[in-house]
Amino acid sequence: MTSTRPTPGMPDPQGPVPRARAGAGRAVAVLVLVALAALIPLLGPSAALHGTGEAGAPGSGGIALLRTVLFAALCIPVGELFVNRLARSLPGGEGHPAPRSWSPFAAAAGFAAALGLASVVATGNLVPDHVADIDAGGLYASRDGKLALLEVNAFLVAGLCAMSRRPVTQAWPLAAVVVAEALRAHPTTEPGPLTGSALTLVHLTCAALWAGGLLHALRTLRLWPRTAGAALLGLYARVALVLLAAVTATGVCSSLRRMPPETVLEQLTGTAYGRALLAKVLLVAVVGALAVWARRRLRGAADPLTAVAPARAEVAVLGLAVAASGLLTALPVPIRW
Repeated sequence: MTSTRPTPGMPDPQGPVPRARAGAGRAVAVLVLVALAALIPLLGPSAALHGTGEAGAPGSGGIALLRTVLFAALCIPVGELFVNRLARSLPGGEGHPAPRSWSPFAAAAGFAAALGLASVVATGNLVPDHVADIDAGGLYASRDGKLALLEVNAFLVAGLCAMSRRPVTQAWPLAAVVVAEALRAHPTTEPGPLTGSALTLVHLTCAALWAGGLLHALRTLRLWPRTAGAALLGLYARVALVLLAAVTATGVCSSLRRMPPETVLEQLTGTAYGRALLAKVLLVAVVGALAVWARRRLRGAADPLTAVAPARAEVAVLGLAVAASGLLTALPVPIRW
């Protein structure tokens, strides 16, 4: 009986997934994707509002960009915690190397974005022209101000936790960010604000697990043996199916709360919010198709890791969907006709 353990000094036939060479082509592709994701919130408000007769808030492009950065900064650490938990559940998963954590950098970006958004709230939801225009003490006097401060402090604590010996503790401040965003998105003046906040809470949590988890899973595959990497990707894919269903269900319910069924078709093309929502739905549909493609390769291909190609495309489109989500938060909510 021959041993399946590799001989020391000999290459492992099921060795790590080969790393793609860091060439100029990949760098250019990443830069183009980041630029495109930034253009969506920056130029999206004026494009979405064109011809609708609606008035956008001052500085809506900058606010949408800050919100996009905040959402991305939330997805990265949440995804890392999620995939690391999945990895530990696999046999021998704790013995494989893990990629360098991006959580501290994400927390810094989230802190900067939350600080920028807090400064807007401190000036009466207007973009400040000078530092003197910011009334930091006034943040404690309003609900939106307190939520903005909570997000700033939560990202600061999350960054400290990420650099500590127990990075898993950053789950608590990250959860505080999700709760603050859910409450902020549904002011007490709207009908059923707690219901809307609950839907947003589930939607944002599942979206962060889905997008951030896939990104970290692909980074992990580059360091793991092929067999173990395929097992990790397959486990993520099974959970991602549930996350996709939850994101879709909560997204539909939230949309119908703001756009009654009899007005949906008209508002999807006649309002800025509806147009941005339609763009996000199309992006999520593309993501869903890529996810199905990757899942079929995982189950039917001779080499399950051929699913990495559609999974990489899925991450790219998910990044655009995150940017579309940031754009939605800066547009006027449609009127319930």
